[in-house]
Amino acid sequence: MSETVNKQIDRLKKTEKKVEQFGDLLDSIESTEGKKKMLWKEIYENAVTDRENAGLLFTDAYNNMAINQTTEHATLGPILTKYLERMCKSNEQILRLAELVAKAEEKAALIDPDDIFAQIGQGKE
Repeated sequence: MSETVNKQIDRLKKTEKKVEQFGDLLDSIESTEGKKKMLWKEIYENAVTDRENAGLLFTDAYNNMAINQTTEHATLGPILTKYLERMCKSNEQILRLAELVAKAEEKAALIDPDDIFAQIGQGKE
């Protein structure tokens, strides 16, 4: 296999590991329903994959531009900008998702078992 293919396989494995770790984080939040967790995991996986794919394409185009500086710069400049925008958008999606997960964790932490038992006890009287 070529070095490029090996690098892509390594990136794929890292992405899979990141998604698995994110899934584990979601599983630790008991108060969030399964459908929401599944959707969040899919959003995370898509954002990470989009960011990594845009990064690969950016690197390839940048290297091309560096080799043929004068002829390729005008052509590849706007394309490089698009790849950077895609990576930025993916980062924003991941940050927004992190905010949602943090809110779910906070919500789960606010539930005090003693309060639940007290409310159940009040209902019996």
